[in-house]
Amino acid sequence: MTMRKIIQIDEEKCNGCGLCVPSCAEGALQIIDGKARLVKDQYCDGLGACLGECPQGALQIIERDADEFNEDAVHQHLSKRSAGREPVKHAGCPGSRMMVLREEPVSQPEQGLSSGPRPELRQWPVQLELVPVTAPYFKDADLLIAADCVPFAYPDFHRRFLKGRSLIIGCPKLDDSQGYLEKLTEIFRKNDLNSVTVAHMEVPCCFGLVRLVKEALQRSGAQVPFYEATITINGEIQQA
Repeated sequence: MTMRKIIQIDEEKCNGCGLCVPSCAEGALQIIDGKARLVKDQYCDGLGACLGECPQGALQIIERDADEFNEDAVHQHLSKRSAGREPVKHAGCPGSRMMVLREEPVSQPEQGLSSGPRPELRQWPVQLELVPVTAPYFKDADLLIAADCVPFAYPDFHRRFLKGRSLIIGCPKLDDSQGYLEKLTEIFRKNDLNSVTVAHMEVPCCFGLVRLVKEALQRSGAQVPFYEATITINGEIQQA
């Protein structure tokens, strides 16, 4: 190890938007558990190309003891990622930048928009892997946790379930259940939620989402009203 310049991330300021990730050509940064992380010291060249991309001012260059920058290690790291042999938690696409879309639902169409139903989505992103643990849209929120298939099976999803709620989506069968459990626990622990609603499909594997949410609530110690809705593959509410 040697004393050198290297990136430092202020986790309190970082909101997990991911804008810094694509600006690092060496792949030294990833979004993990909703925060930017330095993967390895040897991947960071200390030049600070990522600094200007952070809207929160969470990045800075400091001097500390660190492994020397290793171009060969960076090349191997990038080669593994491109070959799909090394998992990437979040590639830092600007499309995953955290956004609050609307504070309150809009009841009437705005001038120039179609007269069709208004979307009730209040925030972005919505996928559990991507949402920051302490996103502002979780504060004092009625939280809806929906299985991926529910919005496609239930045609009135926006009006019946999403209106007035913050949203998280995920698939208990195909995604990382243990990672989901840990992240949900942190979300429940660190945010004062008003209620939690789980909407899932009637197929057996989808009930795993209910189990994950209930276990996460128990682990977090949060005492909030819990509601469950089961959607049939024919698009009806089995229980609510």
